[in-house]
Amino acid sequence: MPDQPSPHFDTAKLSGATLLTLSGIGAAFGVAACCALPIMLAAAGIGTAWLAGIASVTAPQRDIWIAVSALSLLISAFMLWRTHQNAVRCGGVAASSPRWLRIALAAGLVAGTVLLVAGIVYV
Repeated sequence: MPDQPSPHFDTAKLSGATLLTLSGIGAAFGVAACCALPIMLAAAGIGTAWLAGIASVTAPQRDIWIAVSALSLLISAFMLWRTHQNAVRCGGVAASSPRWLRIALAAGLVAGTVLLVAGIVYV
């Protein structure tokens, strides 16, 4: 049936969403490394001296990292939403993507968004 997507289509979308989520988390980590992460980790009793190297590399291009992180997380969220809509609409064909992977991607999106917001707010 041409109206129903193939199972490989959603797998490709989820692998793209996974890469975008990981890049968004990485960029948000770089944004938050200068101010927000040291505050959060110190409050948890974890040493933060190792963040100085990351912060010194990412601080000069902070605006670029914010844009990369926000764009990656937004596109990944859209791709995950589309995959979920296909799973709801088409049933078994689109639902071939593992549920645990979709949940892990959603958790990664939340973690990346929290890091990004914290990195923007705690400057």
